[in-house]
Amino acid sequence: MLVDLINAINIPISGSLYFKFHFVAGGSMKKFLLSIPLLLTFLLLNTSILNASNTGKIAGKVIDNDTKEPLIGINVIIQGTSTGAATGVDGSYVINNVEPGIYTLVFSGVGYQKVTVTNVSVSSDFTTRIDMSLAIESIGLEQVVVEAKRPMVIKDLTSSQTTIDQTQIEALPVESLEQILALQAGITTGSGGELHIRGGRSTEIAYNVNGVSAINPFDFGKTVNISTNAIQELSVVSGTFNAEYGNALSGVVNTITKEGGQTYKGSLSYYTGDYLSNNSKVFFNINDFNPINNQVVEGTFGGPIPFTSNLTFFVSGRYNRDKGYLYGQRQHTIYDSLSRDSNNPDVVYVAQTGDNSIVAMNPSTDLNTTAKLTYKPIPTIKINYDFVYSNSEYNLYAHDFKYNPDANYNRFEWGLINSLEYRQAVSSRTFFSFKGSYNVYDFKRYLFPLLDASGAEVSFNPTMSLDGLIADPRYQPVENRISFSPYTFVSGGTLNEHFYQRSYSSELKFDITSQVTNQHDVKFGVKAKFDQLDFVNFEILRNKNNYPVPIIPSPVNQRGSIDVYSRNPRQFSAYIQDKMEFESMIINAGLRYDYFDANTVYAPDDFKPTENLTPAEAKSSFSPRLGISFPITDRGIIHFSYGHFYQLPPFRYLYTNPEFESIAALPVYGNANLNPEKTVTYEIGLQQQLTETMAFTVTGFYKDVRDLLAVQEIRISSSATYQKFVNKDYGNIKGLTFSLTKRKLADDFFGASLDYTFQVAEGNETGADAFFIDLQSGRQSEKIPVPLAWDQLHNVNGVVTFGNTRDWGVTIVASLGTGLPYSPRLLEQSIYLRTNSERKPIQSNVDLLAQKSFSFYDMVLTVFVKVFNLFDTGNERFVYDDTGRATYSLEEGKGGPQATNRMSQLNPAIKSATEYFNRPNYYSSPREVRMGLTLEF
Repeated sequence: MLVDLINAINIPISGSLYFKFHFVAGGSMKKFLLSIPLLLTFLLLNTSILNASNTGKIAGKVIDNDTKEPLIGINVIIQGTSTGAATGVDGSYVINNVEPGIYTLVFSGVGYQKVTVTNVSVSSDFTTRIDMSLAIESIGLEQVVVEAKRPMVIKDLTSSQTTIDQTQIEALPVESLEQILALQAGITTGSGGELHIRGGRSTEIAYNVNGVSAINPFDFGKTVNISTNAIQELSVVSGTFNAEYGNALSGVVNTITKEGGQTYKGSLSYYTGDYLSNNSKVFFNINDFNPINNQVVEGTFGGPIPFTSNLTFFVSGRYNRDKGYLYGQRQHTIYDSLSRDSNNPDVVYVAQTGDNSIVAMNPSTDLNTTAKLTYKPIPTIKINYDFVYSNSEYNLYAHDFKYNPDANYNRFEWGLINSLEYRQAVSSRTFFSFKGSYNVYDFKRYLFPLLDASGAEVSFNPTMSLDGLIADPRYQPVENRISFSPYTFVSGGTLNEHFYQRSYSSELKFDITSQVTNQHDVKFGVKAKFDQLDFVNFEILRNKNNYPVPIIPSPVNQRGSIDVYSRNPRQFSAYIQDKMEFESMIINAGLRYDYFDANTVYAPDDFKPTENLTPAEAKSSFSPRLGISFPITDRGIIHFSYGHFYQLPPFRYLYTNPEFESIAALPVYGNANLNPEKTVTYEIGLQQQLTETMAFTVTGFYKDVRDLLAVQEIRISSSATYQKFVNKDYGNIKGLTFSLTKRKLADDFFGASLDYTFQVAEGNETGADAFFIDLQSGRQSEKIPVPLAWDQLHNVNGVVTFGNTRDWGVTIVASLGTGLPYSPRLLEQSIYLRTNSERKPIQSNVDLLAQKSFSFYDMVLTVFVKVFNLFDTGNERFVYDDTGRATYSLEEGKGGPQATNRMSQLNPAIKSATEYFNRPNYYSSPREVRMGLTLEF
């Protein structure tokens, strides 16, 4: 239900005439939908305000081969379609609204020879320029066929952007979107595997699928996973992206899925393998090779729907079952416990009722699917329905539970995107699109599911009531979840927390594009987004004294033990973008407006964090964007770009502890009045083509980041302290990226690329209590720059490909990077060491893909081998802060670990501290070998 979303949006039509678009309250959804055709009518009456993303365009000029004069009325048609344009008085033409892909162009005119241009590549957001000279038609002359060459430099690139098509993806040893992105210049990988674009936080990336947001509003992570075989084009905007993209500080990842054509095409793949490593000192049970440890089945199929006209489909699916590489042993069950003799503390009783079987501790089962229906009732109208679904069930390795593996949490995650797009071309130069989407994201974490009164399992989600539900009787008292010392493994018990998140996101989006003149391509768009966040988090109450049986805490009587909330934030945005293409330069200039309402309350008085709750203020921001490209030669281009970017903090920080309860000695309160975080970015770069197949790009960038999310500690009195989230952190990132590409053409044997990133990512270091002291004293907080946790000074990625297309091929992907920062610690010495002042060891990796294809009839069978971490490198992702290494800690020599080792010798049920300090999850995954085959038909 729409409720007082915003007073009005004024859209200029001409001069002093404005169209006022009202969002009103209550049952006005019907009125809102009825107003859309009126809005379209007004906009179409004035083509100077006219974009839809996910499309590119083809443009050029046609001249007479002999006189070099421009030719008027030459038809330029995309073969197999009715899409095209005719040249104007200056010989120029523009074909807008072209989907990414490879096309064939046909040039024809009365009295002139017909020319066909094949292999015309179109990418979203860019112009493919095809200029042509036509000869006068003569008797006996045949049609001329020309193969277009994809330019090595992009003339209208005004900020850093990388586009990867399906052909490039198929040649890489990758299986996920994250693996593809990690190979791009300016993107680094954090210790936990999260991606960072140009030194920004992992939450600062906007993920879009087919033009709609695929972001989980709780923490701004992806809602769905998409199989690489379903991707038509993947683009990564890491620079100062245009005004049409918002709510992101670092970058935008756009994924466009495939659609069906007029012929049936499909593929089916199966491959399997296991980890093959000699590093048994680190990885328990790694020597047990199982050829079906990690199995994948995936397939695609698309084409026309029978008994219909102009209706096509495309479906894809991928199922992956992986036992992982981190194992435990069931020496204990959840019912075991540890106790000490009351008369002799050196006598310890440890129950061991497990069967000693080997248990996978990071297994996963993943399913993702896509479906697309495309309907073209007439050549100028296109309707797309997209369905994307992914589901994951997995465990994360918990080192403390290595010998009690059944006590660890199970995790369940699924996401769903439904989107419908109506796109209409008004002319060859103007088109508009209207998109609506409805997305769901669900995440659960628990050991045992909740039960109904009869004892049957319940698939609970946070939109449901807890009334009538009971806890599983297998939950154990918290006293059982103990170990002999902090330096050995847990001997029994269970993890008792239940965590549930579910979000519903509805999005309405209108974009319109018009090539107003040959020099001005104008885009305009508006978007409304409504989220519903449902959250439940509690710990099962179970101990030996007060809760002899497991109890679900009551939201009424035990509010301090449970968080339950439902929130409905809302967002609106509008942008206008003008792409000006001149002979001497290309300019992208735009302005974006964003509006956000948290739609809840906050505590305005820092000294009364639970009183006088007030509705949070609505937040508005304007973001100017500017990019300029200067072609200095036909092979060299310089670009400069500048922009302001705003992004809301992840919504879970707005709604933490929704009842404002003082539930602990140091409670943490959310802050619904947080401001958007802000980044100002500058970029300058050079593209230079060296040969017909080789070019390089070098780009320098600087980012000034303010109002980042931080925790502020506030002391109400000498005995009362709490923490809240505030906009206080500051950062600055500067760096340089270099990319060298040697393109592999169809008849080439060799292709390669090299991407290098140098960057310095720093942020302020200020303690949580210092914020409060500075606030009360009026002093400006001191900003001491320290390296951010994901600051990687140097990173190099290289890709080398050998082979013959559709015959055989070998691709090697290598990466090398300096270690990430960590904060060193000196044992037993009171010496202050600067945060993140030391570096972890260097990180390196090599992956391999080798494949051989066999053609028969109309099918192609490809046999392949993938090897990840070819040289079985033990990269140390996490380290001990007293040594800077994952291999050992100085703490092992202290009294506690030594006492644990002595007890381990007396009682084998207690594992040694030496074994406990050997943490396999501190390292990257070992070598994995996978073999399989793909049938294309």
